[in-house]
Amino acid sequence: MDHPHRPVLLAETLDVLAPRPGGFYIDGTLGAGGHAEAILEASAPDGRLLGLDRDAQALDLAAKRLEPFGERVILVRDTFDNLDRHLVRLGLEGADGLLLDLGVSSMQLDQAGRGFAFRHDAPLDMRMGDQGETAAELLARLDERDLARVLKELGEEPLARRVARALIAAREREPIATTGRLARLVEEAIPAKVRRQRAIHPATLVFQALRILVNDELGQLERFLAKAPGLLRTGGRLAVISYHSLEDRRVKQALADYADPCVCPPRLAVCACGRRPLLRLLGKKARRPGPEELAANPRARSARLRAAERTEEAA
Repeated sequence: MDHPHRPVLLAETLDVLAPRPGGFYIDGTLGAGGHAEAILEASAPDGRLLGLDRDAQALDLAAKRLEPFGERVILVRDTFDNLDRHLVRLGLEGADGLLLDLGVSSMQLDQAGRGFAFRHDAPLDMRMGDQGETAAELLARLDERDLARVLKELGEEPLARRVARALIAAREREPIATTGRLARLVEEAIPAKVRRQRAIHPATLVFQALRILVNDELGQLERFLAKAPGLLRTGGRLAVISYHSLEDRRVKQALADYADPCVCPPRLAVCACGRRPLLRLLGKKARRPGPEELAANPRARSARLRAAERTEEAA
């Protein structure tokens, strides 16, 4: 397979991370290796990169793509919330640059058998790796109340209770085991008037919610953010690309808290709590794809890049 993965916000990511020769970089969501390849090229001849991904197929593809860089690359199969363990295991210090490109990859979406997309009728899996419950198994055991909560909180589906009720009733007749059946059931549960008003497929938010739950995406992100400054050297930079508000809000808030951790009452003229910034924000607003990138890669339309730099106080 040639390289099908088109790295999102690539120029902006390189601008933020500013790779240089001799630097050490981490790609915590390696995918097909597009961002990693560009970072290694920019940090030639001796920049190094640690790449992680939970998806064995993605790692195999990335390994082939990054083979020309030889010993400059270390690849590990794991989730990015375990990065600190691998730095200790490998005897590596914090990174000069750390990238996360969150969410499901185009490669995973395009593989019908993975069960991520409703345009393919396939087993309802949705796992980015091969561990844990599938989406079909979760749908089989969640009760109506819990399912409605998942659809509301993780999918931001306005008709979460209505859809959950319909899915619970349908599974009593037959297990919901394929993407095609799930998409049809959701579409039938949403009134025609509402379907016409939406700019997306009626099942989009339900699929998002189940995928996030199956892969513990928000939990993984929160665990990572809790220790992110400690993964960077002084002056090291963090770049996070997110694709929906649930991720972006968490990233934005965490970076803001690290950049301004003071908890003193506003009436105090001078900080007395002693908390010092661990990160410095690189820009007040998220960077977004430009018209040229969107024309070439419409899937990038929802991408947001936020970045920060580790301060000296974090040492």
